[in-house]
Amino acid sequence: MATMNQIARSRRWGRLSLKQREAINGYLFVLPVVFGFIAFTAGPMGYTAWVSTTEWDMLSPARSVGLDNYRDMIDDKLFWKSLRVTFTYALVGVPLLQLLSFGIALLLNVKVRGLAVFRTIYYLPTIAPIVASSVLWTWLFNSEFGLVNSLLRELGFKKVLWLQDPRWALWVLILLALWGFGWTMIIYLAGLQGIPVHLYEAAEIDGARSWHRLFHITIPMMSPVIFFNTLLGMIFALQTFAQGQIITNGGPQNSTLFYSLYLYRRAFTDFKMGYATALAWAMFLIVLVLSLAIFLTVGRKIYYEDEGR
Repeated sequence: MATMNQIARSRRWGRLSLKQREAINGYLFVLPVVFGFIAFTAGPMGYTAWVSTTEWDMLSPARSVGLDNYRDMIDDKLFWKSLRVTFTYALVGVPLLQLLSFGIALLLNVKVRGLAVFRTIYYLPTIAPIVASSVLWTWLFNSEFGLVNSLLRELGFKKVLWLQDPRWALWVLILLALWGFGWTMIIYLAGLQGIPVHLYEAAEIDGARSWHRLFHITIPMMSPVIFFNTLLGMIFALQTFAQGQIITNGGPQNSTLFYSLYLYRRAFTDFKMGYATALAWAMFLIVLVLSLAIFLTVGRKIYYEDEGR
């Protein structure tokens, strides 16, 4: 009986056209990914969307409150404070990070002896765990016995309350982000090595100077990589959490209260899971709108050699 069924299925399969068989095979291969997306992404997102409309402390049953959690954000001063801190961190730190990593990549994109050693040294801070880096940074900028203030005293300057003064605390965290520039530098270096050499040779024959080659060849050819690194860096910066938690714990005076840290406190300190989930959805929508705006504006001006743009 099983043999007859197999023969019948084989005949039906044989009647299908090549295009139909390829379509069926394609759907079968895609099915695990679709199932995984529904089970592990779309499903949890739908659940959190529902949680964001409830009042839930994780101990008692959730109670539906509609859109009250989103309305409460308007009058929540810490919500706006954390949003301002996070965007300040991103808008200052990300451009500086791109300039630093791109400049170092240009310096490392030359053929000299021992270049691999320098590349390794510059990349080392990136592989250090963020917790270890944060602890190191806390020691370096300690107001009493930190290395930075010790050097300042040797030079005749007064000590600076780096982590206790609201004017300086966020800048210390931005410096920590710049210290880990290795991951963007590697991507820039890979992009620089992919630029055709004949473009530089032709420009040099035409008498173009180094600055002309930089602005008329290197930067246009690197614009997709610059766009990618900047967009990715912006998304990562808006999700910053560990540095503010470990080094300053959001202080002083909430000057380093990152959005993710505020969300964490509302969820696991105040046990307002519904409001915290609404905060997460608000940030998701902000990042989505920001990404779409960047793609529709800056993204259209990116030079792609294969498309002749």
